[in-house]
Amino acid sequence: MNVTKVCVIGAGRVGKLHSGNLRRYIPSGEAAALVDTVPETLTQTGNEYGIESRYTSLDEALDKIEFEGVVITTPTPTHMQLAVMAAEHGKHVFLEKPMAMNLEECDTIIEACEKNSVHLQLGFMRHFDPDFVLAYERVHAGEIGEPMMVKSLTHGPGLPPPWARDLKTSNGNLAEVNSHDLDATRWFMDSNPARIYVEVSNFKGAERGVESENFYDTMMVNLKFESGGVGSISGVCPCDYGYDARMEIIGKKGIMMVGELEGNALTVGIDRDTGLVTPIFSRWPDRFFLAYIHEIEHFIESIQNDTQPKVSGQDGRWAVAGVLAGTKSFLEERPVLLTEVMQE
Repeated sequence: MNVTKVCVIGAGRVGKLHSGNLRRYIPSGEAAALVDTVPETLTQTGNEYGIESRYTSLDEALDKIEFEGVVITTPTPTHMQLAVMAAEHGKHVFLEKPMAMNLEECDTIIEACEKNSVHLQLGFMRHFDPDFVLAYERVHAGEIGEPMMVKSLTHGPGLPPPWARDLKTSNGNLAEVNSHDLDATRWFMDSNPARIYVEVSNFKGAERGVESENFYDTMMVNLKFESGGVGSISGVCPCDYGYDARMEIIGKKGIMMVGELEGNALTVGIDRDTGLVTPIFSRWPDRFFLAYIHEIEHFIESIQNDTQPKVSGQDGRWAVAGVLAGTKSFLEERPVLLTEVMQE
């Protein structure tokens, strides 16, 4: 079997996830190298997943080992430099969301990959989740008629890391969590967003020691699409009841609902006062277990078959545009046209 070697850049939570999936579930792919700037993290993840080649920079990895692609899982401000470096060395690029900090960086990444004839795939795993894929196929087969409205939510547990809370080093939860929703709503509506209006609130920040300016843990987004359709996105992070990701699509003839609050089919009865208890998902890797496997498998297949990944740089760019317009909306307390940020 032809095995494609990749270098995983970032040995934290998402880097561990992709490294583990490559080792356990994707025989055609191999995590041949691991890069992280923190030696302790590099050692721990490398030992856990049997990755012997470990480096503290991509430069060092490129100099010392052969591989065909990279999987970039580092914080957003590092994405452009790493993706461009990889592309200029002829390495295919799998890039976790959000794609970059701004549209100029997105364009630089896209141009570098095109110029060097390497594939670029964005880490929007919902495109590979069996439930979301089936729903998309049925919606676009006309089962519920022309889509008129889409409602999406992602509520994630856990306080974001310090760099992701600060708009100076990140674009906040709208980017780090709910860019999945911005991408998925555009995907299902088969239409680009035209206008966005965002309201945010901060209920938990002070009690959890967050002092970052403009931090928010609760968000509601209203969208208007070029097709005339409308949409909404609900975001809560940290969300203490668990991990929750669902969507509704309302068409001219009916409704399609994707996902449910229950985490599995298990129901527990302990006593009659508590009643029946059904667990829910506690973490995002559990909810999108298969999706994360399928997206990396798709990346490996795109390299081996020389085919374009189905989640492109343009998908990542549109999500970043939505983030920038949405941030502008809540800071200026008004609806924002996407053309305002696309032309800046």
